[in-house]
Amino acid sequence: MPEREDLYGSDDVIRTLLHDTETWIIVGLSSNRMRPAYSVAAFLQRHGKRIVPVHPRGEEVLGEPGYTSVTEAAAAVGEVDVVDLFVNSARAGEIVREAIALKPKGIWLQLEVVDEQAAQEAVDADIDMVMDRCPAIEWPRLGPAA
Repeated sequence: MPEREDLYGSDDVIRTLLHDTETWIIVGLSSNRMRPAYSVAAFLQRHGKRIVPVHPRGEEVLGEPGYTSVTEAAAAVGEVDVVDLFVNSARAGEIVREAIALKPKGIWLQLEVVDEQAAQEAVDADIDMVMDRCPAIEWPRLGPAA
C-alpha cells in the first residue's frame, strides 16, 4: 500500500513541480475571472509558468490559446510538465488517465479534487502526484523565491 504522501504530494514532490517545470496544462480554465482556476493560472503565469487552458469551450485565456482536451493541448504545445485539474472529483479519473499517457513530470489535483485510485495509477506510472492542494497556496512555502 502506498504512503498517503505519495498520492497527496510530499514537500519534495511539490517543491520539484514548482521549481523544475515550465508548461502547465490547466484543465477547467475558462475566461471567467471569478473562478479559482483563473486566479491560480494567472498566479502561475506571473511566476514564469506557461499556462495552457483546457475547457470544453476551448477559449483563449490570459493570452494563451485554449483547447478542448488534454490530448489536443499537448499536441499543440509539445512537452507538458504538469497537468493541473480544476474539475469535479467524479471527472478526475478519466482526465488523469488521459494525462498519464502524456508522461508529464506531474499531475496536480486542486483543492477538494480527490481520486485516490487515479492518483495511484499516476504514481504507478512513475509520475509525481499532488492531490487536494493548490500551487498558489504552496508557493510561498515551497516555491522559488519571487
